[in-house]
Amino acid sequence: MTPRLKAFRAALLAFGALTSPLVAQPPKADAEASVDRSAERPMNMVFVLVDDLRFDAMGFLTPGLKTPNIDYLAKNGAYFPNAVVTSSLCSPSRATILTGMTARNHGVIDNNGSSEQGLVFFPRYLQQAGYQTGFFGKWHMGNDTDAPRSGFDRWVSFKGQGTYLSTDQLSPAQIAAGKRQTLNVDGTRVDRRGYITDELTDYAMDWLEHGRDPSRPFFLYLSHKAVHSDTVPAERHKAQYADLRITLPASMADTKDNNRGKPIWVRNQRNSWHGADFPYHTDASLTETIRSYYRTLSAVDDSLGRVLGYLRRNHLEKNTMVVFYSDNGFLFGEHGLIDKRNAYEPSVRVPMLVWAPGHVPKGEIVASTVRNLDLAPTFLDVAHVSRPSQMEGTSFLSLVEGKEPAAAWHPGDFVYEYFWEWSFPQTPTTFAITRDRVKYIQYQGVWDTEELYDLAHDPEEMHNLIDDPAWLDRKIALRKALFAQLADRRGSHSVPFTEKTSSGLVLRDQNGVHAADFPAEWYVKPNLPGKMNGLFPDSKPKLEADRAGRLYHPPRD
Repeated sequence: MTPRLKAFRAALLAFGALTSPLVAQPPKADAEASVDRSAERPMNMVFVLVDDLRFDAMGFLTPGLKTPNIDYLAKNGAYFPNAVVTSSLCSPSRATILTGMTARNHGVIDNNGSSEQGLVFFPRYLQQAGYQTGFFGKWHMGNDTDAPRSGFDRWVSFKGQGTYLSTDQLSPAQIAAGKRQTLNVDGTRVDRRGYITDELTDYAMDWLEHGRDPSRPFFLYLSHKAVHSDTVPAERHKAQYADLRITLPASMADTKDNNRGKPIWVRNQRNSWHGADFPYHTDASLTETIRSYYRTLSAVDDSLGRVLGYLRRNHLEKNTMVVFYSDNGFLFGEHGLIDKRNAYEPSVRVPMLVWAPGHVPKGEIVASTVRNLDLAPTFLDVAHVSRPSQMEGTSFLSLVEGKEPAAAWHPGDFVYEYFWEWSFPQTPTTFAITRDRVKYIQYQGVWDTEELYDLAHDPEEMHNLIDDPAWLDRKIALRKALFAQLADRRGSHSVPFTEKTSSGLVLRDQNGVHAADFPAEWYVKPNLPGKMNGLFPDSKPKLEADRAGRLYHPPRD
């Protein structure tokens, strides 16, 4: 167990009663009991999905951050420090959550209108098993439509990213005329009235309290817009964290040491829409941006408190599972970057908490790697529904209940895929594989270096080992494994893309850094004997030829 996890466990033991004057008081700690699920009524489920919430943006991990209800789940449930997403982008990740399939198979590959045709979302199976299902919030898939989707008995959503306030993106004249942003409520256009996090929670609570059949189990999918940029805190939180100390990552500095071994695209991205030097094409302070992000999270915590309070008041807490998750991670300046999309740890790691009194041990730390790919099979497992054949993930229910030891959990390699978007061209198509805490990253369609990191000794991903002779065998093995596992269900290796309609967000700060140079070792003299060596597979004999400046040919079969 790492020192950070030891500190977390100690913090859990030290937690007292958590309350907030602005939220429902969290339920009291529940007694643990051994329960035979096969003989009980199917468990209710609440899935809370936050947008762009990084893995450590929770009070029990970040000093000074006030998230009492999120922290309550950690103290009284299970915390997954190694939860990850197979694609760190809104639409692809959400499609993976809903289908239990990877992006290369479900086909929702970016945020630009990928089709949902032919996809089956797991709530349909829950309906067939007798569940009532409700969706409230950000869908963000399909061709910018908020129409009700199959699998949900209650539907409240909005187009695209949505807005925090009902008057956002409207002109003064439109506002004066009474125009407001809208929600799609079961196919009917309804004017919005307030702050989006509170409003979605109001609809969800109304469904729990008045809109469902209490004799049937329920599945509530509460999908927040928060904390997606540009963040707007609720009015009650706007003065929060004024004195909170924000420490930016050391890797953010544009220094020779930090840049050593990093791809060209990483160094170029820092002066772009998704860069720490020119964030969203503004001169905004990153520390203030982070404070606003945390303030916006507070309403999500309030929302969670309302849901937990309802479960407690109605004696449902011992037959309900709550899962708290994020669609992707987020960078706070690491390597000079913000946003997500890439394969670095703050991008692919997400917060994950599971609370189910009497089923999930209290204060448990589940260090196993769990993916968004595994959520749908788990929700079906909770409902006693067999995993459909098209789903690629694995239920972690026995793992989180403590019925399966961590050593028996074998999700396999963690394979990551992100497909280049013309709208945000800063990040190339990215493929990565992590095995035994070693991560290999390659890029498609760009003239750039690969990356290899020993996460056990270099968790900040500062030392690229891609050209280290000691890691040659590991590099070769991971390359082969990555290619093999990136085959889609038809066995093909294709890179999908959607229609390009403009140049995308390509601007750079005129006073910022200019384009990065290629690695120094790529600059060589003309006519070298080994000038063609780069075409042949890496091996120890080839490495020796490169070092000696000799021509290399692989042995014939």
